[in-house]
Amino acid sequence: MMVMARPKRQGVRRSEMVSAATTAITKRGMTGLRIKDVAEEAGLSAGLVSYYYPSLEDLLVEVHEHAVDRFYRRRHDAVQDLADPVERLRTTVRLGIPDAADDPLCTVLYELHLHASRNATHSALLSTLFDLEVSLYSTVLEIGRSQGVFTPSMPTEEIARTAVSLEDAYGLHIIARNRRIEPWTARNSVLRYLDTVLSCSIAEFTPD
Repeated sequence: MMVMARPKRQGVRRSEMVSAATTAITKRGMTGLRIKDVAEEAGLSAGLVSYYYPSLEDLLVEVHEHAVDRFYRRRHDAVQDLADPVERLRTTVRLGIPDAADDPLCTVLYELHLHASRNATHSALLSTLFDLEVSLYSTVLEIGRSQGVFTPSMPTEEIARTAVSLEDAYGLHIIARNRRIEPWTARNSVLRYLDTVLSCSIAEFTPD
C-alpha cells in the first residue's frame, strides 16, 4: 500500500522527477520516452513516478514549465543590476544562445517546443517564453533609448521580436550540432543586427 507523502516531501519528490525527466530528455530525446526512463534516472520505481504523474504528459508539462521559468529567470536576473545599457544588451544576447550542443536546458526547451505543434499546452508555454523574452529585450532597449545610448530605427518591440527569433534559429543549429555555427559567432550575428537598428557600437564576443 502506497502511503501519501507529506506536502513538503511531495515537493521534493516532484522536483527530483522533473530533474530526472530533464536529464532523460537530454540523453534520449522525446521519441520513445517512457515513465520507466524517468524512474531509472531518478533512482525510483516506475510506480512511484506514476503515482505523482499519472501520465507522462503530466510530467512533461511540468518539465516545460520549469524550463521556461529557469531560462527566463536566468536572463532576467543577470541584467537586473547592470547600469550600462550596452552591457545589459550584450548579456541578454549572450544568455539567449546555448554555450554548446549539450546544453541541457536549451536541449529540453527545443525538444518540448517541437512537441508544441501537437499539443496546445506546450504551444502556450512556447508562446509564453517568447513573450517573456521579447519583454526582456524591449525593456533593455527602452532603457538604452531613454538614456540616449540607442537610437532605434523601428519600434523596439519589433526589434526585440526579431532578436529573439534570431536567437531561436541560431540556437536550434547549435543544439543540432551544425558545425558551421559556433555560439560566439551566432551571438555576434545577433549583435550586428542590433548594432545596425540601434545605431550604436557594441563590442563583439570572442572565442572562449
